[in-house]
Amino acid sequence: MAKITTPKNSDEIMTRKTATPASKILSFMLLGMLVVGLGGFGVSNFGNQVDTVVTVGKAQVSTNQYARALTAQIAQFSQQFGQQFTFAQAQMFGIDAQTLQSLISNTALDNEAIRLGLSAGDVQVAQKIATTKAFLDISGKFNRATYTQVLEQNRLTVQEFETGLRDEMARELLQAAIVGGMKTPQALTDTLYAFEAETRSMTVLQLTEASLPEKLPTPTDSDLQAFQTDHIADFTRPEAKRISYALLTPADLAKDQPVQEADIKAAYDAGEDIYNIPEKRLVERLVYPSDDEAKAAKAKLDAGALFEDLVADRGLALMDIDMGDVTQAELGAAGKDVFALTKPGVVGPLPSDLGPALYRMNTILPAQLTPFDQVKDKLKSDMQLAMASKIVVDQLEPINDLLAGGATIAETAKDQGMTEGTTDYAKGADDNDPVTQDAQFAKAVDAMEPGDFAQAISLSDGSVIVLQVIETVPPTPVPFDKAREKITAAYHAEALAKALEALADNHLAAAQAGARLETLGITDNVASATRSAKLTAVPADVLTSAFSLKPGEIAKVDAKGIVALVRLDGIKPAELTSDAAKADMDKLASEAAQSVAQDAYELFSTAMTTQGGLTIDQAAINAVQARMN
Repeated sequence: MAKITTPKNSDEIMTRKTATPASKILSFMLLGMLVVGLGGFGVSNFGNQVDTVVTVGKAQVSTNQYARALTAQIAQFSQQFGQQFTFAQAQMFGIDAQTLQSLISNTALDNEAIRLGLSAGDVQVAQKIATTKAFLDISGKFNRATYTQVLEQNRLTVQEFETGLRDEMARELLQAAIVGGMKTPQALTDTLYAFEAETRSMTVLQLTEASLPEKLPTPTDSDLQAFQTDHIADFTRPEAKRISYALLTPADLAKDQPVQEADIKAAYDAGEDIYNIPEKRLVERLVYPSDDEAKAAKAKLDAGALFEDLVADRGLALMDIDMGDVTQAELGAAGKDVFALTKPGVVGPLPSDLGPALYRMNTILPAQLTPFDQVKDKLKSDMQLAMASKIVVDQLEPINDLLAGGATIAETAKDQGMTEGTTDYAKGADDNDPVTQDAQFAKAVDAMEPGDFAQAISLSDGSVIVLQVIETVPPTPVPFDKAREKITAAYHAEALAKALEALADNHLAAAQAGARLETLGITDNVASATRSAKLTAVPADVLTSAFSLKPGEIAKVDAKGIVALVRLDGIKPAELTSDAAKADMDKLASEAAQSVAQDAYELFSTAMTTQGGLTIDQAAINAVQARMN
């Protein structure tokens, strides 16, 4: 490829300065956002045996590019959720499929760009590099040494990165040609807006158990047992695995851990900001250039002016002057006067670091003092639990040694002081024992079958458990006594649904014969609602039904546990000529244009994929994913 022409004058490239750890991290994050679209980063080479994952015409995606893109997408996904996801976890969310589809679309566009001879010039590529934040020094200037270092840190060569960047810019040119200038026909905008902004007025009679003329009869045991028989599938426990286990939790060892009084006191002192919170005030500070101006503002305030007006006169908003909750010491020389206020008010002018200021105190936050004796026992137990957690983690290795030596679960439990037990675990069942609720337990058991060796794992609460599947337990009806509460609830729900439906049919017949809904029960009146309105008193299914009626018509709604009658009282067409309506229509036209553009891009990408000819090497994909597990 042609050599990139990067800016070389002193205004564009400065001598590299030492970067702080924070700035390095920020640079890598910024680079990550850029290179996700270029194929990703951070995975070492996968060799040349299965080098190509995707081919469309003359464009290809290598195993390295696929691995980097997948790694980058998982990193981005993890950052969004604030926790690091493994490949297996990301795969559950379809990240691997999304990444592959994105690469296929990009490759199809790359192939079309090659066919058309589209390419970004050296100057454009250089300008893009010179303005990428990850490559700038603390003064905001491009730094070649930083550029090279950041790429090395992310296992990218300059050639790889610049080739990817050039491809990306060529794709952007092609995308712009496809979707640029998309406009929504005015007739379509008018039709969509008229449909969306049209409103209905309606009267709704919702029926509940309180609407019934008589209380539902209490079922006998015979009624409930017959109901269970008729709905036996709902009261059958799914196939389960019988698990033998031995459990060691931090709580088992915590009470025996020695803790010195001095250590507890040290922990209390370290948490001073938690246990000894001083009195505070919620304060706003309005600073002035001079004492005279501050005094003049205070005089206006004393004469009846609003504090908010003084803030606006300074060209500020309340959020600009909000200091939050502050202590007297944090207010410096103004603290004494501000804290002298016994109720919300304004004092000043008083000194501040920025000049004379008026201080408005809005709320008094009393001191929160927690004596040592009050939290001593809690601190001690927390420290004991932390010590015990470390001991439990350290026991995992000797437990594995015992199992490897042929020890049974019972022998391991006796040797390590663990609690032995047996439980039937059914995936998805709501009556599994608490010991099975940990995600790591479920993951391990789901992968085990009867006859497998016992396995020791760590749980998320710091416990260690040894597991072995003894046998498979077939689906089993839950005994009546154990399922009575659920059977009763289901019986009642079915009986209530039938009673409400019958009552609704009677009310509908009466309304159609001339009775007003208002005489049949307590109604809700909706004066105006659009199709997309979110109404507190009226469920969405009722609103949807109302928009299918003509004025004066009444309908019964029976959906998702809602039984109601709705009468359409009136229809008001959308208003199309006001300034507000025109602004909403402009917004709708823009959104519709974006949607059309997106559809056009997806159709074009699909067509280019078909035209270029798509080849996917599943073996290469499997090889990459196997390395990531």
